Formats: sequence, C-alpha cells, structure tokens
Amino acid sequence: MRFPFSLTRSMTSYLVRKRLCGESKFPLVLMLEPLHACNLTCTGCGRIREYAGTIKSTLSVEECLDSIDECGAPIVSICGGEPLIYRGIEELVAKTVERGKHVYLCTNGTSLEKKLPGFRPGSRLFINVHLDGMEATHDRAVEREGVFAQAVAGIKAAKAAGFQVCTNTTVYHQTDIHEIAVLYDYLSELGVDGFMISPAYGYAAVQAANPAAAQIFLTRGQIREKFVQAERLLRGYRLVTSPIYLEFLAGRRELTCAAWANPTRNVKGWKGPCYLITDAHYATYRELIEATAWERLGPGNDPRCEHCMMHCGFEPAAVLSAHRDVRDMIRMAVWQMT
Repeated sequence: MRFPFSLTRSMTSYLVRKRLCGESKFPLVLMLEPLHACNLTCTGCGRIREYAGTIKSTLSVEECLDSIDECGAPIVSICGGEPLIYRGIEELVAKTVERGKHVYLCTNGTSLEKKLPGFRPGSRLFINVHLDGMEATHDRAVEREGVFAQAVAGIKAAKAAGFQVCTNTTVYHQTDIHEIAVLYDYLSELGVDGFMISPAYGYAAVQAANPAAAQIFLTRGQIREKFVQAERLLRGYRLVTSPIYLEFLAGRRELTCAAWANPTRNVKGWKGPCYLITDAHYATYRELIEATAWERLGPGNDPRCEHCMMHCGFEPAAVLSAHRDVRDMIRMAVWQMT
C-alpha cells in the first residue's frame, strides 16, 4: 500500500461524514507553520522573505494544538521555516498524533539525524524530506554545500530507526526529469517509502523580494511539458502524488482549485486566501473560510493564479474529484493498493 491503512481509513470516513452532512468546504490538510525561521536560504522559498518582519516569532505548542482542534483536518503538515529548529517540535508532534491525526513533518533534513531520538516511529508519522535533485543540484538550490549529504544521513538514520520517510521534490525550469529518476532510484535503495512531486509556480512573495529568482519558475505551459515527460519517466516509482493530479499537471485533465481544503496557520493567523497568496490573516479558521471569495480565485479568475498548478490547491481537488466519481474512486483504490 502507498499509505498506511489507518490514513486511508481516516480520510475515507472523514470524507463520507462531510458528504453526508452536506458540507461544501472543509479542510483535508492543515499546513501548520509554528515558525518561519530557517537554517537555509533556498532560492525558491518565499517564507523567509515574506515574513522577514516576524522571522523570530513562533506559535506556542498550545496555539498549534488549538489550531489543529479548531480546523479538524485529518492530516497535519508541520512545516515552516524549518520545523526541526522549533523548540517544542517533539511535544507538538507527539500531541498531534495523540489526537488521532496523521502528521507529515516537513524538513530540509539538515538536523534530522540529531533530532530523531525525540520522536517515536508509527503509522501516523511521516518524515518528509525535501530534495530537489542529486547532490550538486540540490546543494545549489538550497545555497549551501553539504545539505544533500546531511539529508541523506538523516534519511538513513530514520529508516534504520523504523520511521516512515517520504521525500518532496519541486520541479523548476532548470530541473532535468532524468535526474529526478536517478534521484528516485537512489532513494529507493535507501528504503524511502514514497515520493511527492510538484511544480514550482512563481508567486508574488518570492518574486518581489528576489526578482532574480523569477527565471527558475514555470508557466502553465512549461509545467505541462515537464510533467508529460515526468509521467513517462517516473511511472515505475512509488509516487504518492495521485494519478489524477499528475494527469492535471500533464494537461490531460482539468481541476478546479480547492485551496480552501489546505488552510495555512502561521504566526500571524490563518493565511488567506491560500498557501502562496496573502491578502489577509484571519483570527479563526471559520473567518478565513467565510471571508474569502473563493469563486474569484483560480486560473481565469485571478491573474495571480494564472500559472498555479501547485499541489496545495490542486491535489485536494484531485482527491475530492475522485470521491465524487465512482470510476475515479475505484482507480484511486487500485493505485493505493499497488
């Protein structure tokens, strides 16, 4: 199975309950950012630039847990910033798992090996390490030599300790998909449990603060060219990016953005309207949902969304689309079992 049975069961029962209740907008994955500080300055990252004024601020563990309870999403992605430098990360992960949530701990991996003893392996915790290519490519992207080696050491230690490990790869304009296949071969040998992949869409926060970075991002047409190739070359690997989302990336299917299903909570509040675009920060999750004109967002509606095909808005749309179509539901079930 691509995902533990507990995750599949939790998500399926959650979707059925929401459907029976007649709810039209509900969260699937909470993007929880307890801090924006990081020990790297990756070229394509907008967080350390957009939130420069609050870079030293953090949420307390209690504020994080209150947000998890308020939101109610079955999956919590703990990101940032670099969450492994967050002082309460061990307590936060443990108490989130105790709540029956599935946790994706998203890290650059530089301090993973050192921090591992503070966590307990289990079916509800995934360690998600970001890798954008093999050693030279990845170290160039994160603007520091040795990061790839540190991340690999962390992955090896995590697998040896019994943790579930997946990786997340961002595809940029310069990305060679053949190199990603080589990366996946290498990571498969290390026992990595699954691979996430998503395109790099240039958004205002990073482009305004770092205009030189604009050349690394992809337009909608370029994303489709890259992922037509990716579908062919990466088909045999243990991708945890859904086949429906991959079809959308390759231009063979249309999806309507469901950014409301991936709310972001950070040190300034509930970020609206989405993970990448900031118009406001709201005091509560309900206020975010009710105050946002969702119908005005997405390609063809808001020019800021024109080239966006990011997983944070469209992977939830793929999941929801499959849940509404019996054929897609069967297909996703077969994909999950293979």
